[in-house]
Amino acid sequence: MLLQIIYLIAISAEAMTGALSAGRRRMDLFGVVIIASVTALGGGSLRDIVLGHYPLGWVKHPEYLAYTVCAAIAATFLAKKLHYLRRAFLWLDALGLIAFTLIGCAVAREGGHAPVIVVIAGMLTGAFGGVLRDVLCNEIPLVFQRELYAVISLLTGVAYLLMLRLGVAENLSVLLCLGGGFAFRLLAIRYEWEMPKFVYQ
Repeated sequence: MLLQIIYLIAISAEAMTGALSAGRRRMDLFGVVIIASVTALGGGSLRDIVLGHYPLGWVKHPEYLAYTVCAAIAATFLAKKLHYLRRAFLWLDALGLIAFTLIGCAVAREGGHAPVIVVIAGMLTGAFGGVLRDVLCNEIPLVFQRELYAVISLLTGVAYLLMLRLGVAENLSVLLCLGGGFAFRLLAIRYEWEMPKFVYQ
């Protein structure tokens, strides 16, 4: 239930960030809604396609799409004031990354997949909505050039599986990973922790 509430908050926040990216590219309202939907729901859809998990999450729960569209449209009206909420968006994005990761891991685990697939499914859910957004906006995905993001998603998935393997109750594992992953992401933002870069000229 906790993850579900966080998920709804996260897809709304991600939809708004997607809408703002579309606005920076001067897209029309249809483009704004598409980019917002891809940002919020693309990671989970990609995971479901890879795992053969049908129907897709937003097809089974159309209300997710409704939340996304409403958030995208709201962002177009509130755009001039949203820059004041930049820190709040960073926090929501960090929370969304971890929540999406844990939800993705849970879906793959329920499907009986191997641990490595469970971790990858979590990372796809958590990080790849933003990748798809940036590709459609003709930008280098931020995941590949900024502070730790996808790596935190992977580590969160590994920690989740390790706790379950050690006999920690599932709800407690979720809460511990949610708190730990969230804190790790905020620290990565604060101190600008990054993966080593490959520079070739």
